[in-house]
Amino acid sequence: MDQELENIFPNLSSFGYELTSPATTLYNCIAWSIGDDTNWWWPDGINYWPDDIPCVATVESFCLMYASFDFVVCDNFEVEDGFEKIALYVSPITGQPTHASRQLSNGKWTSKLGMHKDITHNTLSGIENQIYGAPFLFMKRVIIS
Repeated sequence: MDQELENIFPNLSSFGYELTSPATTLYNCIAWSIGDDTNWWWPDGINYWPDDIPCVATVESFCLMYASFDFVVCDNFEVEDGFEKIALYVSPITGQPTHASRQLSNGKWTSKLGMHKDITHNTLSGIENQIYGAPFLFMKRVIIS
């Protein structure tokens, strides 16, 4: 377990999690949610962001970015055979995206927590806090084997 992460995300210990990688600044949660562990994705004009997607931190821009990877909006976080899902978190203060988690085939979630470690967490509630907010939007894409 990791006391620093549990201080930032107080729900982690009660909902359960596992550390899955060491801390790195090479990539972030958005990159991790689409399977990229080589770039830091953020629409700020500094970090990596696709040229054809508006470079603004809005739910709409994130939806367009995920759609470019074949994700479509869906209405829940339940496991669906043949699909991979992501949950986009939004700040309750700014209304802007803050984090994304990717669902694993066993129903658990994987997240890269900023410059911290990757974790597998049992529920989306495990990483809700005042900074990340809560899951706001779910998207899914067909898993191609």
